[in-house]
Amino acid sequence: MQKPHKISFNEIESPQLPDRDVFDPDPVDEDDLWFLPGPDHAVLDAPQDMPGPRADQTALVDVPAWAAAEAALARPLADLGMRLGGLAARLGQGPAGLQHRLALQEAADLSWLAGDRVPAERLALWLTLRLAGDQEDAQALARAGWAARRLQGGLGPRDDLAGFLGRQSENEHLIHQIADWQEVMGQAAALHPISRAALGFHIWPVVGLSAGHRLGGAAPLPLMEAAVVAARYAIAAQDVFLPLALGGAGGLQGAGRAQDRLQRWIAGADHATRAAVRLLDRVAAWETRAGAACAGLSGRTPPQLIRLLRDWPLVSAPMAEAETGASRAAIQRNLNWMTAKGIIREVTGQGRYRFWTADL
Repeated sequence: MQKPHKISFNEIESPQLPDRDVFDPDPVDEDDLWFLPGPDHAVLDAPQDMPGPRADQTALVDVPAWAAAEAALARPLADLGMRLGGLAARLGQGPAGLQHRLALQEAADLSWLAGDRVPAERLALWLTLRLAGDQEDAQALARAGWAARRLQGGLGPRDDLAGFLGRQSENEHLIHQIADWQEVMGQAAALHPISRAALGFHIWPVVGLSAGHRLGGAAPLPLMEAAVVAARYAIAAQDVFLPLALGGAGGLQGAGRAQDRLQRWIAGADHATRAAVRLLDRVAAWETRAGAACAGLSGRTPPQLIRLLRDWPLVSAPMAEAETGASRAAIQRNLNWMTAKGIIREVTGQGRYRFWTADL
């Protein structure tokens, strides 16, 4: 009797089941599976017809607009360049005190525009004797003194902007701001130096250089910093600056298109440069007249006082004593004599704390 054959599991054929049952749901597309990663939207091009507001993609500074403005104002710009070159040549041939006098007057005028309102005589006392009244803002005097020193020469903003401003170059935020400013100035390398200086002044707040800095521990004064940087940037010579505030500051207004700003800048700088040349003419004529009047006087004090009054808009007796090294009695005696001769005049009308100026 044969044993019954045992059927193994492998020999059992699987029933042919249909792919889908009537109760099975429709297949789901792979793109709709929630547990799979979605597409990388960062690399997809945004559709052009997307509704809603869009970010402004225009550049913060339109350098081509400044180039077009320069082309439209080529004639007045050339005239200003020639006038500034004449001023530079005259300062280079004259005594160093003339540059000092112009820088002092420019810094005083800028301080008034910035809101500090430091008169020239107070600035002179601060720079020579570090004297400030009880009711005066020492920080305002420090800011005006900084402007006067930077305008007189030395390290320029093209060499080291952070060092020129007196800021810490290790500040990362400042490094990026300066880099942004220099990048725009590099894009405008084809412009005339005066036009580039105007552009540098107007982009000062755009790159953030006017924010977060307190010169001397007081409130930020972007106008003074930007104007001093632009005044030195406009000309490569280290001992000359472009006058901007002498006799007014209409060129420092910031509203309008690039051509409007550049036109005001050129007109204001031209007016200030003419004022500087007229001042040098009057000072030169006064020095000749004062030298002839004091020719018969003995001693070194009279010629020292003439040079001091030539270089400073206002002079006090303590200041003259500190600058010349003469005794107070000799200083006072010569000042009184020169006043009586009409060479100089006293401007305060007081018996104490008096100031003298050259009678130009």
